[in-house]
Amino acid sequence: MSKDSLLLGGVLILISLISALDIFSDLREGASIGHMSAEGIIFLASLSGIFVIARENFQVKEKNKKLHRNLEQSKQDTALWKSEAEKYLKGLGDAIDRQMTHWKFTPAEKEVGLLLLKGFSFKEIATFRETSERTARQQSLDIYKKSSMTGRAEFSAFFLEDLLSPKNNAE
Repeated sequence: MSKDSLLLGGVLILISLISALDIFSDLREGASIGHMSAEGIIFLASLSGIFVIARENFQVKEKNKKLHRNLEQSKQDTALWKSEAEKYLKGLGDAIDRQMTHWKFTPAEKEVGLLLLKGFSFKEIATFRETSERTARQQSLDIYKKSSMTGRAEFSAFFLEDLLSPKNNAE
């Protein structure tokens, strides 16, 4: 419950208690019906406010519980996906490395090639590798030349095309 809700609830409880005490006091003294009705309305309004705040607090708590359960389920799903995909990702990484070795990439070109596949910009690659953006661009041109690719899209598609294509229904 928020501080504002607690404060408002406390004030409404206080008003309810004071109203109830005043109503009992006025009953003993024989106050008029109009006066008693006004105080009764104040009492009922404050009780209604307490009820509304309590109900909203309950709803927020239930929503938080549901969100927490969903978050935990998402964490479990993510961990399961990672554990199932780990062997395939390692195999893909090994296959990419073998292909880059076949193309006779230097270690620096392999690193740039992987960063290109991950979608980093030339500026990000240069920053990551502590080189100039011009160097990153030149290395990418060397990569495309050695691999006989025309650019980043074709280079990425070479490795990813078969992974991302839809399954054939006959399979």
